[in-house]
Amino acid sequence: MARFRLSQRTVRSVLAGQAAAVAGTNRKKNTPASRPHANTAAFFDLDNTVLRGAAIFYLARGLAARKFFSTRDVLKWIWWETAFRIGGSERAGHINNARETGLSFIRGHRVDELTAIGEEIFDKHMVRKIWPHTRSLAQAHLDMGQQVWLVTATPIEVAATIAKRLGLTGALGTVAESADGVYTGHLVGEPLHGRAKAEAVRALADREGLDLALCSAYSDSTNDLPLLSMVGHPCAINPDRQLRRHAKAHGWRIRDFRTGRQAARFGLPAAAGVGALAGGVMAGVALRRKLRLADIQAAR
Repeated sequence: MARFRLSQRTVRSVLAGQAAAVAGTNRKKNTPASRPHANTAAFFDLDNTVLRGAAIFYLARGLAARKFFSTRDVLKWIWWETAFRIGGSERAGHINNARETGLSFIRGHRVDELTAIGEEIFDKHMVRKIWPHTRSLAQAHLDMGQQVWLVTATPIEVAATIAKRLGLTGALGTVAESADGVYTGHLVGEPLHGRAKAEAVRALADREGLDLALCSAYSDSTNDLPLLSMVGHPCAINPDRQLRRHAKAHGWRIRDFRTGRQAARFGLPAAAGVGALAGGVMAGVALRRKLRLADIQAAR
């Protein structure tokens, strides 16, 4: 039975990765075919790597403000996301079903509607939260003629907007099922997390003719070890404690753009959303408190 469950999770990871690669290349920014290093790319995780915090919080607040769901739904979603990132799919497989149930709020909404909302939320809230040092790293890869991709559990519609706004090649994100431009409320495979990210990059490399031994990957989370381990040049950015230990043990590059206080605070496994959450349970609770305080202050 355990082997069967493992096989089913592997199938969902592969399906999610392949769907992300197809969706990503369909939205890919046009680049000259003759650019140098055409077979090389850099892959960046989003939450706590490119973006301070978690895209899912900004998206959830924006959707709640538009009455997509209730405050109670938001708290449930945040809990599911945090539990998923701490437990991982291997130890908490039931979380996948909970996360998919959480997507039921978009059932019946149009894909272009969520895309437009994602653009507004990025321009209004996320753009100020981009780590400038990480953005400079991404630009350096672009300047060398390499492709640069976001690889995130964030919905592909939102991830693609962020990649476009930052001038990146494209994004690989969680793909929600749709029919005739309308969401069904289900995922294709599973959230783009852990092994699914690695499967997405592998599928993209096949489609784009990339040599993964020449590619780079950047992430803050130990959950992205499958992705970091498959490229020739991995780098831990703002790493959680476990990833920092692993990076040191394997001689990987480490870049920390946080202050000492921030680094200690986010030393727990980083969270991400249907994106990708920022922090474990304690970090999630702390951030929710900050959001509530911000709402109270804004109302005064």
